[in-house]
Amino acid sequence: MRRGAMIFKGGPQAQEPCPSGVHCGHRQTFVPLIMPRIAYLPQHHAEPEDLVAAIRRRRGGELLNLDRMLLHSPAFARGWNGLLGAVRGELELDADLRELAICVVARLNGADYEFMHHAPLFLAAGGEAEQLALLHDIPAAVENRLAFSTRERAVIALTYEMTRRVRVSEAHFAAIRALLPAQQVVELVGVVATYNMVSRFLVALDVGIEDRSGSEPAH
Repeated sequence: MRRGAMIFKGGPQAQEPCPSGVHCGHRQTFVPLIMPRIAYLPQHHAEPEDLVAAIRRRRGGELLNLDRMLLHSPAFARGWNGLLGAVRGELELDADLRELAICVVARLNGADYEFMHHAPLFLAAGGEAEQLALLHDIPAAVENRLAFSTRERAVIALTYEMTRRVRVSEAHFAAIRALLPAQQVVELVGVVATYNMVSRFLVALDVGIEDRSGSEPAH
C-alpha cells in the first residue's frame, strides 16, 4: 500500500476525521495518507462537459477524489452518478436508516473513505456519535438494545448478512419485513448492495480522503 504525507485519522480502526467539524465520537491519531493506485484526474477536469457539470451539481461544486477516479471512465462515471444520485436523493427509506446501513458496510469492508463521508450524514439524520463508535463491532451492535432501536438493529443485521454472507437468513429478513413496507425493504437492500459496490471500488483503488490543507477546497 502506497503511503504519503501524514494526516489525522481516528476511531477504533483509525478512521479519518469527521468533515465539517462534525464529531463522530472517535479519538484522533496520526496515520499515513494513502496514495491512489491510479492518479486522480485534476480538480479542474472538465470533460465530458455535461457529465462533469452533473457531478459537480450533485456534489455542490467540487469533485471528490472518488469522482476524479471514476472520470477515468466517463461511461462508468455517468452510470454511477445516476445510480448514486437516486440512492442518495430519491428513496422513501428514512435517511437515518440509509446512512446507518452505509456506515455498517464501510466498517465491515474497511472503507475508511466511505465511513468518513457518511458518518456526518448519519448524525445529521438523527443518529448519535455513540452509535457510530459502537460500529467497530457489528455483531455486538446487533444485540445492543440500549444503543440501537429495534429498527436500527434489524438494519444492522440485514446489512451484516448481505455484506459478509451475501444470503440473508429467513429470521433476519422476516424481522426487517415486519418493520418496513415492501418498497423500503427493497430500497434498503439496494442501498446495502450499492454501497458494497462503492466500498470495494474505493478500497481496491486506494481512494483516499480529500486533502483539505491544500488549494483544493473540501466538499
